[in-house]
Amino acid sequence: MKYYKEIKLKDGRDCILRNAESSDAEGVLNNFILTHGETEFLTSYPDECTFTVEGEEKYMQAKADSEREIEIIAVVDGKIVGTAGVNSLGAYIKVRHRATFGISVAKDYWGLGIGRALTESCIECAKKAAYLQLELDVVAANKAAFSLYESVGFIEFGRNPKGFRTRSGEWQETVMMRLEL
Repeated sequence: MKYYKEIKLKDGRDCILRNAESSDAEGVLNNFILTHGETEFLTSYPDECTFTVEGEEKYMQAKADSEREIEIIAVVDGKIVGTAGVNSLGAYIKVRHRATFGISVAKDYWGLGIGRALTESCIECAKKAAYLQLELDVVAANKAAFSLYESVGFIEFGRNPKGFRTRSGEWQETVMMRLEL
């Protein structure tokens, strides 16, 4: 799936949102490691990353070639500062109407509108791919993300009080949300 959009950030800088390509693999991998070290709200820690540049190249190319899935990057001043993606739940008849959504933005770029723009872009792409429902999990304590998702129409449909367990042994409640497209 192809995607391209230029936006103006709250600080006046330009940001390009586009589908990731195999040539973006190293930048995407670096962004993954960075963002997963900046918050306790993402699924893994940076040192748990087993991705390689070569593996990311293949993954990015598969997403670029896909008609129903996409990986979108946010680029500011030539640097990848955020990623978001839409992934199919599967091809089986009972679930092919559903997709999952994930996002991360580098901390230095929080509050500039990138998260909202990536979220809205993924919703647009999910609709284009003919999904009927987009789903995500968010840590309940991540109030900014929860508020963003609600503001674009996601609704809560369940909670897991022990969804994540941090390295320190602390439990994080995760909230399952969905958006009917």
